[in-house]
Amino acid sequence: QVFTFNTVEIKVQPSVKVKNGAPLSIVCHADISKSTDFQLKHNFTIFKDGKFVFMTVSDKGDAQYEIPMARSSDTGEYECTVEAGGKTKSSSSLHVWVTGMTKPILTAEKKEVLEGELVKLRCELPEEVPPLYFFFRKIKMNSTPKEKHVFEPYRNFSVVEFSVEEGDNILQFDCFGRRNVKLEFESSEHSNKTLVTVREPFIKPTLHAKPSSNITEGDRIQFECSTVVARMRDIEIILQRNKTILKSVRDEKLLKYSAVATLEDSGEYLCKVEQGRASKTTKMNVVVSELFPKPILSASVRELDENKELTLSCSISGFRKANFSILRKNSNGDISLKNSRNLTMRANVNDTGSYICKAEVKGIVKESKPVRINVYAPVSKPTLSVVSGLPEVVLGKPLRLICRSVMGTPPVTFTFYKGNEVKKIVINDTYATFLDENIRQNDKIGYRCDARNNHSSGVKTSNILNITVIVPIKDVSLGSIPHGEVEDGSETAFLCSVKEGSWPIHFRIFRKTDHDVLLFEKSENADRVMWHKEKMNRQDTGTYYCLASNRANVNVKSHPITISVILAAWQKGVIAAFVIIIAGAVILTLWCFLCKKKKAKGPSMEMSSSALATKLTSEKLTRPHNDGDYYSGSGYIEDSENHMKSTDESKGPDLESAEVEYTEVEVSTLDPHREIDSVPIHFPAPVQKGTETVYSEIRKANN
Repeated sequence: QVFTFNTVEIKVQPSVKVKNGAPLSIVCHADISKSTDFQLKHNFTIFKDGKFVFMTVSDKGDAQYEIPMARSSDTGEYECTVEAGGKTKSSSSLHVWVTGMTKPILTAEKKEVLEGELVKLRCELPEEVPPLYFFFRKIKMNSTPKEKHVFEPYRNFSVVEFSVEEGDNILQFDCFGRRNVKLEFESSEHSNKTLVTVREPFIKPTLHAKPSSNITEGDRIQFECSTVVARMRDIEIILQRNKTILKSVRDEKLLKYSAVATLEDSGEYLCKVEQGRASKTTKMNVVVSELFPKPILSASVRELDENKELTLSCSISGFRKANFSILRKNSNGDISLKNSRNLTMRANVNDTGSYICKAEVKGIVKESKPVRINVYAPVSKPTLSVVSGLPEVVLGKPLRLICRSVMGTPPVTFTFYKGNEVKKIVINDTYATFLDENIRQNDKIGYRCDARNNHSSGVKTSNILNITVIVPIKDVSLGSIPHGEVEDGSETAFLCSVKEGSWPIHFRIFRKTDHDVLLFEKSENADRVMWHKEKMNRQDTGTYYCLASNRANVNVKSHPITISVILAAWQKGVIAAFVIIIAGAVILTLWCFLCKKKKAKGPSMEMSSSALATKLTSEKLTRPHNDGDYYSGSGYIEDSENHMKSTDESKGPDLESAEVEYTEVEVSTLDPHREIDSVPIHFPAPVQKGTETVYSEIRKANN
């Protein structure tokens, strides 16, 4: 009994897109090949959006999932899985769309509300599956509906609140839903309309003014604002003029307000009644006629020198019967100067300020526009100086000048001059600054400044300020005589010079070490300085450099020079003489030694030659050979042996009686290329190092 799945398919009847409420069938078909005709149980499972919705067992190759009335919640991705004989196979997914949403249900928490209260609404789509969009509408007669929308990702209902405003009486509400299917929006039909009745908590207020017309400045005006309320609790009445609150009362039905009318009392008056969220308003326009115009203050002069006479006069056009007063404005309150139409005084600097006059008729007080009076004291002679202090500037740097005038009423006009050329004009209180960025090396032009204000005395001029231009140090060099090599004990002169720079110049000479050593310093009104070091020694060998600076406060360093202190000529001569004496002594000693050796050779040498040669030869063979560091003297032994044989007969018994002694002579060899105090001494090859041992034979003969 062998079988295999060919295909598993899922189909929808009548189609993949059906209307809401129509029947819907999901059919799963398994195509199986068998080796023989035998019964096979099939387990059919149908999934929607990955969730199990239907399962059946059949010996047939088809299974059907019936939905009598399809709803929009049945929209989704369907998939079929078949299991038989331990084998499983699934179909591909198929999207089914049930078009048309169910009608939503709208309910209101209250059927009757007061103005200012909230209406709570609930809209539900009972057969729909979230996420869903809900739209609520507030419908009022003869107006455009107000709409609110809410997104509900996890539930199929939503709740909102609408406020009840002034003028709302009979309200209707409805809602509808919307969902997103395959990036397309589908909307439901609108719900049932819900009716809500609105009651007024109080009536619209009434506002009265007494007198209602022909109001003139000085008249007393009275306002009354009233309403009728259902309940007094939390009721409030407010009276406003041009949005400014004049008066308010709480838990009362009547508000009264009175005042003496002025021109400022003209405008729009508003009576507002509030209770909770509800509010109602009534408006009224009031016009107050002018009793008399504002007074005018005039001055004999507005700008004057101190100690001059000033006259102030106050008047009303076409009106003379009034109480006048003249005042000076002050931040802490106006200062009354005189209760009169006119004021005459001798002005001083402290009288500078703003003045007004007031006029009073029938209790109405009006104020004139302020008049500004400026009293000037003359400026003092200005002083011109450099901000940094000293009257000098470094070439390439800007020059900042300040001009001050201690006395004088501001504003003061300062004018800066370079030579006779105007460079800058500044208006300030007591000082002004000027920045000159065009400084040249040969500038010898003086600076000055003028100061003046509105006093009749005119312009004051400062003294001329001459500025010294400091040229920074440039190109420092250091030299020495002699240059390079200096004999020990001799005098050396160091010369430090600059190519450019203003005097005085501060020179310093250093020798480089781990911490540079200051050897010499001096300030000179010159572009160079000479330093003599009387005696140089070997410790003075090294590298030297020079630092130069002036009032530009910039240290400039020279290139370094190297001084080598060598032996003096007389020191070299002493060393050479000593070497020559030592060499002569050595040569003389060797010559004497050779002469004695030749005389010692005689007839007595033959008898001992064999024994001596044998002993020396064995010693030569047993002693290690050190690459030229050891000299055995074998040649001498061979020559002596031959000589002894030839004279054997003539030696006789004297040879036996001869006493033979051996001694060791150590000769220290020097490096042939070594210089002794700059005088080279060369020794002949071979070059030998260390101590060389030479064995010499000394014979004592009777003769």
